[in-house]
Amino acid sequence: MMRFFRFCLVALAIGTLGAPLYGQEDLKDKTLTFIVGYSPGGTYDQYTRLLARHIGKHLPGNPARIVENMTGAGGIIAANHLYNRVKPDGLTIAAWASPLILQHIMGNDAIKFDGRKVGWVGIPGPYDTACHFNSQSGIKTMDDWINAKRPMKIASIGPGTSLSDVPKLLRAALNLPLEMVEGYKGGAEARIAVESGEVDGLCASWQATKVSWRSQMEAGKIHVVLQATFKSHPDLKKVPLAINYAKSEEAKTLLRVADNVHVYQFPFSVAPGTPPDRLRVLQQAFMRTFKDRELLAEANKSQLEVAPIDGPTTAKTFASLYELNPGLIAKLKELLIPKR
Repeated sequence: MMRFFRFCLVALAIGTLGAPLYGQEDLKDKTLTFIVGYSPGGTYDQYTRLLARHIGKHLPGNPARIVENMTGAGGIIAANHLYNRVKPDGLTIAAWASPLILQHIMGNDAIKFDGRKVGWVGIPGPYDTACHFNSQSGIKTMDDWINAKRPMKIASIGPGTSLSDVPKLLRAALNLPLEMVEGYKGGAEARIAVESGEVDGLCASWQATKVSWRSQMEAGKIHVVLQATFKSHPDLKKVPLAINYAKSEEAKTLLRVADNVHVYQFPFSVAPGTPPDRLRVLQQAFMRTFKDRELLAEANKSQLEVAPIDGPTTAKTFASLYELNPGLIAKLKELLIPKR
């Protein structure tokens, strides 16, 4: 009897090892489509193309992968498309800015999705917002900005993105002289506007600008004057933190929102209703991919910071935003929702 029992265990183990993972037959000969809500060349686009190049070998069936850019409305078009038009089969993964969830919570009529129902795949890396100015602006330090004789023109994509929301929160919390110039299709276009002198500055991901603007910063053409995060980035020890300029509890609360909401900036998601087993396969493949030696070598060469956050943690983080104090939501709505 014992020998027979052992035989059954071995047979079960062999059968389990040989069984295909969920979706193996479905993903073989299929195409995985990545939709980026912003223009080519930006950080979101770079992360997405990096993921697309390497995730295939970590998925059952090794599906083909393509990347499409669906720009417009600060990522809202891509997010609404995923939520309302994409088939919930896990074969389409969208990349759009997580602060759009806050826009939904505040009641922005343009948002046609619910962040609690989206299937979250994961986040590839950190997003530490820093404010940069070109040399033409005359702003080299935080004191220069505080004492500026005119509002500084800040490039932005649109509401629901860090390039827009963080400067607005900084303006309200610290009474900074700034004027938003919105409508750029992505971070790459916004950076070009700063370089050309069309605008004065940009509050954007340090992880992106330290790569794209390295030569300009070394030449003194671009100056980093402020960090919007609560914790200083190792590269920016001499650049002050916004929280150090906050003079009231309300100001600190607004800066806390800027930090908490916008640090999880690069999530990847699938349509609501995607089968849980399929979502788990994608979540596991995502984490394996961003720990893949070949991907890490390519990311290091491109100077993209990689520190992945898994899908379940991402989902829990974004669900907690729906529990914000109603009074705070009302204040954020006043500051961040476009006036009609």
